[in-house]
Amino acid sequence: MDEVNIVEYDPRWQTLFTEEAERIWQALSNDLVVEIEHIGSTAVPGMAAKPVIDIMVGVRSLVDAKSAVAILESLGYVYWRENPDAERMFFVKGMPPYGKQRTHHVHIVEVNSEFWERKLFCDYLRRHPEEAKRYEALKRDLAASFRSDREAYTSGKNDYIRAVMSKARCEEMGKIP
Repeated sequence: MDEVNIVEYDPRWQTLFTEEAERIWQALSNDLVVEIEHIGSTAVPGMAAKPVIDIMVGVRSLVDAKSAVAILESLGYVYWRENPDAERMFFVKGMPPYGKQRTHHVHIVEVNSEFWERKLFCDYLRRHPEEAKRYEALKRDLAASFRSDREAYTSGKNDYIRAVMSKARCEEMGKIP
């Protein structure tokens, strides 16, 4: 079973991201990749999180990124071919039954609004530790309620994320909400 498990912040998460991002960058090349970002809760210093490093790979073209599937599979990733989100390719390293536990997620997206929105959310939480603590508390509550239901856990965060994104966009535009 792939349970939702929140653990205390681990300062090694940044190093794990850096090492894996370098492997991905070297494997995929500059022709495809524009930018690689550490996203998700493991990217926010001090925040408890699921111990899975989320890596967002910004590419010029999602069509061209199809060439990344075999390359990332050779690095130990499983590609979610049935992903209903046509705007993103999603890969998991360590996904059961192929490993004991998930260790990394790779989200490949075009460098467009989704890329910048995900980056903006993380950046906002880094600048606002009090908001990061509220998000952490929500995630702990959801993990307790939906330990065996990853989809419900994820859906439970949607309203909160929308509210934070509204604040982050206002701040980005120089307005204080």
